Amino acid sequence: MEIKARFDHFNIDVRDLDRSIAFYDRALGLKEVSRKIAPDGSYVIVFLGDGESDFRLELTWLRDHADRPYELGENESHLCVRVGGDYEQLRAYYREMGCLCYENHAMGLYFINDPDDYWIEVLPRR
Repeated sequence: MEIKARFDHFNIDVRDLDRSIAFYDRALGLKEVSRKIAPDGSYVIVFLGDGESDFRLELTWLRDHADRPYELGENESHLCVRVGGDYEQLRAYYREMGCLCYENHAMGLYFINDPDDYWIEVLPRR
């Protein structure tokens, strides 16, 4: 049997939903495309999109976990985006934002981190 899968979304749990939505808009231009709120208020799920692909970043806020940070291991799991425009100018922008967290000059890449310390690899668009 041959299976043809395509990526749909990736989920991360966040402590402060508004702060995370603002970060992803400012840092990557991702916009809210849909939202689901639990009837009892126990969770809010917000999907962000890039306006170009069908892929969605799912931000999940859990009421019972909003008082403490999430355990992220060693940050080896990460999201990766490709960006257009001046790659070095964008790196300086992230440095000014205070979210540039790792640079590998030999490989020509860098990472930013979001308000919950999830790492996002940033690569130039080809």
